[in-house]
Amino acid sequence: MTTASQLTASLGARAAVVLLFVFQGAVAAPNLSEIQQQWDIINFQLTGDAQLESFEQLRADAETYTDAHPDEVEGWIWRGIIDSSYAGAKGGLGALGLAKSARKHFDKAISMNGEAMHGSAYTSLGTLYYSVPGWPIGFGNDAKAAELLQQGLSIDPDGMDSNYFYAEFLARQDQHDEAVRHYRKALDAPPRPGRAVADDGRRKQIQAALAAN
Repeated sequence: MTTASQLTASLGARAAVVLLFVFQGAVAAPNLSEIQQQWDIINFQLTGDAQLESFEQLRADAETYTDAHPDEVEGWIWRGIIDSSYAGAKGGLGALGLAKSARKHFDKAISMNGEAMHGSAYTSLGTLYYSVPGWPIGFGNDAKAAELLQQGLSIDPDGMDSNYFYAEFLARQDQHDEAVRHYRKALDAPPRPGRAVADDGRRKQIQAALAAN
């Protein structure tokens, strides 16, 4: 027979467990700044299976964030960036679903505020359009890519990413002199607060591209 004191102890233990789960959930809830920092590390410092598995988890965290903050455009931009980066790391036709998901998130972000995060949605979406296959396999379109990349560049003319991705597009179009000009402009871009890992990784990519062009 359960005594009153035993019942009280049992209820107290259950309450403690519930509080522990609530506390753990609060700690584990994604923060947009943390999502950004994790992306920097995953994208620029991890490779292979570790990178793919980390992108999968980060993708879930970003979805949780937008579920909680549906009106914050930055969350939708980061969902697009994560999906597009994951697609690039995964490669092959299996990545096309991720690319389509990224396009949806960028389109939503642009409909909310295309100038958010220095026009990152335009730049990132333009990058998708020149990276994926064209019809009938995918939605790739160089004319659309050029339009979007130029929109991103008009919003952030001195930015590292806006110039880097436009330079990448120009290099693919065999416009090497103009590509070099934008690579150099990207290399001269000022450091971004809290983005040392991303800045270092991007500069290495720029230097490699300059050596190849």
